Amino acid sequence: MTGELRVRTAADLGRTEIGLVASGAKRIVLAPELLAGVAASRAAALRALDGDQPVYGVNTGMGALAGIRLDAEARARHQDTLMAGRAVGSAPWLRPDQARAVMAVRLRTLLHPAAGVSPELCRHLADLVNAGLAPAIPARGVGAAGEIIPLAHLGAVLIGTGQVLDDAGRAVDVAGVPARSFEAKEGVAFLEGVPGLTGLAILATAAARTLAEQVIAVAGAAQAVVGASADPLRSELASGDDVLRSVNAALLKSRGDGPSRALQAPVSFRVTGPALAVVIRAAGALDAAAERALTGITDSPAHLDGRFYGTAGFAGTELAAACGALTGALVHLAEVGTARLHRLLDPAVTGLPKQLSDAPGVHAGMVSVHKRAAGVAHRLRRFAMPALLGAMETSGGQEDVQSFGFEAAECLDEAVDGLREVLACELLAVHQARLLSGDPAPILPVGTLPAGTADRPFGRDLDALIALLRSGWSSSAR
Repeated sequence: MTGELRVRTAADLGRTEIGLVASGAKRIVLAPELLAGVAASRAAALRALDGDQPVYGVNTGMGALAGIRLDAEARARHQDTLMAGRAVGSAPWLRPDQARAVMAVRLRTLLHPAAGVSPELCRHLADLVNAGLAPAIPARGVGAAGEIIPLAHLGAVLIGTGQVLDDAGRAVDVAGVPARSFEAKEGVAFLEGVPGLTGLAILATAAARTLAEQVIAVAGAAQAVVGASADPLRSELASGDDVLRSVNAALLKSRGDGPSRALQAPVSFRVTGPALAVVIRAAGALDAAAERALTGITDSPAHLDGRFYGTAGFAGTELAAACGALTGALVHLAEVGTARLHRLLDPAVTGLPKQLSDAPGVHAGMVSVHKRAAGVAHRLRRFAMPALLGAMETSGGQEDVQSFGFEAAECLDEAVDGLREVLACELLAVHQARLLSGDPAPILPVGTLPAGTADRPFGRDLDALIALLRSGWSSSAR
């Protein structure tokens, strides 16, 4: 059942709460005292607009057209017009949960006094979030300095000219959705900042943390299968590194106290702990960057002390860089997992039948499962190049420096999905190995996979395991 999230201050709509709103688990209720503060900021912004001073995007054009002053008639419709010519994206669209995360972050940043928007706009956006709408927001082709293109698609939904996703994920014109025009300065405020990358980063970081827990569960079980030496997991060997010490302790718990088969554990097992520690630290860095994006001033022009100031709030530089670091760490972890899986097929390492086949020579066992993992890991390498690189001029007279945040988020999402797929392959091999060894302790929930160890269309098993991992299964569920 959807519960209420009462937002008394902007901080009440934090990273955790944004994740809950994105999943549909919480509906937003804006407290009267919060809206009263927004109204006061709005009144101050309107007083500052009462004059003939040029204010970027309010009584002037935008970008290379900022030198053009708008007459009263143009200003009256300008904030809505800003959305029309900038909504140039198309499919693929963000997933519904991603679109709702973008909406929730946009609302959070509009609550900042520097935005100078009205409480009515904030209420309208909250109502659309609570209605469960998934605006059609393009996932690619964001070449501007900032997120003007995807945010124009979101803004078009608010004014009744945009598209939302239907149950099949197709973009359809909004119908029956209450519309509201943007008032003075509200349109330009809506297009500024990096709420898209911030929302996507929040969801991806949560998924990466869950995956790290799942890798611990599966890698620890794989260590037990091969009888890998527990020496590298000793707490003393993580001196000065609390993250690695915690990871190693969790791996040791997952491995259990079974005997070692060899003096040295395979390299891929020994480096699993450090690889996980890198992922966890990178996720922490991305969390910190997202927190700064939530609390910082991202509007441009921002209203401060009675004046409007141009800012660099549209630059998602730190977020894009942190996304790239986490992507690289996840790709490396997938490569390490593929190497562990290879060791599981070696009878010299496990003492089990070659390639984990119940009838070597008759049945293939897990060899093609490993090949699938290797193919996925190889594909992931293309996403490990930092998306932050490659700025280019795009605005015909106005300088642009892009951080390509949506591309960074897409690469991170691919790394999350790819690691999950590689981990499913390893989990299937661990399950097969335990059955072949006669280990009675189940690692999977009953009924997840068919009984037996004979060859079958293992792709169906992997689909079931990927779904299990996506649902949040981890060592705590064992």
